[in-house]
Amino acid sequence: MTDIVVVFHSGYGHTQRIAQAVADGAQARLLQIDGDGNLPSEGWALLAAADAIIMGSPTYMGGVSWQFKKFADASSKVWYVQGWKNKFFAGFTNSAGMNGDKDATLTYLWHLASQHGGLWVPIGMKPSSDKAARRDAINYVGGYNGLLTTSPTDASPAETSKGDLETAIAFGEHVAEVAKSRGPTPA
Repeated sequence: MTDIVVVFHSGYGHTQRIAQAVADGAQARLLQIDGDGNLPSEGWALLAAADAIIMGSPTYMGGVSWQFKKFADASSKVWYVQGWKNKFFAGFTNSAGMNGDKDATLTYLWHLASQHGGLWVPIGMKPSSDKAARRDAINYVGGYNGLLTTSPTDASPAETSKGDLETAIAFGEHVAEVAKSRGPTPA
């Protein structure tokens, strides 16, 4: 059995809704970074045991939330001993705009995974980019590097796009498939 953890921060609940869908697709455990940027007490142990880590953050002002950044900075202790080397990593982000500089957030997550010696898993699907595509289509926002989702500023988490949720589930399934293809993380 492959152990996958979705570690994420969500400021308003939208990113949490996407994290849950990713976790459902990957059959993964959710690990939420709290409002102060901290993990629950068992958090670091869950990440150490994971074969794959899927990271998620809202995109705020062109990057990850400060709470996610605090978690990333705290992971330098793991980096120092190369504790996450050879694990699979993937990432996702949510913001209000269709672009909203989401790629800067995904690039940050990719760099963090690379610094840890991880192996990045992209979204693994083409975007819905033909004339027939509508907002509820799979991968409508068009990510390749990772999962990109959009929540209008006046929408509640319950109003998350059906297409974004379906894309999140498919993304989680893809990461799980890649991680299972290798088996447990080599030491």
